[in-house]
Amino acid sequence: MKKKTSLILAGVAALVVVVPGGALLHGYYGAGPLAAEKNFIVPDGAKLSDVAVKLQASGAVYSARAFRFHVRLMGSSEAHIKAGEFLLPKGASESKIFGILTGKEALRRFVTVPEGLPSIMVQERLMAQSALTGPVTVPDEGSILPDTYDVKAGETRVQVVTRMQAGMTKLLKEAWDKRDPSIPVKTPKEALTLASIVEKETGKPTERAMVAGLYENRLRQDMPLQADPTIIYPITRGKPLGRRILHSEIVAQNDYNTYSMKGLPKGPITNPGRASIEAVLHPAKTQALYMVADGTGGHAFADTLEQHNENVKKWFAIRRAKGEI
Repeated sequence: MKKKTSLILAGVAALVVVVPGGALLHGYYGAGPLAAEKNFIVPDGAKLSDVAVKLQASGAVYSARAFRFHVRLMGSSEAHIKAGEFLLPKGASESKIFGILTGKEALRRFVTVPEGLPSIMVQERLMAQSALTGPVTVPDEGSILPDTYDVKAGETRVQVVTRMQAGMTKLLKEAWDKRDPSIPVKTPKEALTLASIVEKETGKPTERAMVAGLYENRLRQDMPLQADPTIIYPITRGKPLGRRILHSEIVAQNDYNTYSMKGLPKGPITNPGRASIEAVLHPAKTQALYMVADGTGGHAFADTLEQHNENVKKWFAIRRAKGEI
């Protein structure tokens, strides 16, 4: 009797182990809910969690959470997912879908250049695209229009850069022709250079025109722009510095440091987006000459040095409260 009981218990234990495993395998390899074949787009830089949610929303998988769990259980990750447009077959399993999204079956491929991405990182992004061919040098700073680009397998990286640069040339010409005639920048290159500073100085869309207006006021009054990103550019070529700026870097003499020189730097310090270019060509009407961070991701603006010093005190108080100083 004891032996029979032991056999029964062993059988129950085996079921406990086998059934969940079988369910997991069925969830990954079993037919999915897609009722008909469907085009599916993976944006450049998308995370596995984003793709999973999008797959569930499009009806390609039953559960975004289960898809993420199964993929990771199988030892795969978002690092394998490629950007592009893919054709998902009717009833495709999670395994089949993941294989498509990580394979060479893209109908279209995409490369995204976000606003404010410096040219050295544009080159790195293009070199990482295995579907493209041939080398490419670092493009001229400011020559690339931030956007999402369709790229074809086998297309050269130089061809892609040429399209990106043509986009910026076209946009800048059209925007320059419609500029506010009172702005102090005199050429499209000067506008592009100032727009690159605006792009780096604020990530708050509502502030761009104000920041542009402030810097243009400084240009009119022959004041140094004193833009921190122009200090960093010669050091990192636009990549994050990863630390606080040193005093020796603030006083360094070069063609970019707007603390040690008046006027604009010799060229752009990143690839600005449409909004920053528009802000420079149509700045806010303001008397502001100073700005400092306000603790919300934006800035406090001031017309006078006295007002600015008060804003600086508030900023230091915020930093002290956060334990940063």
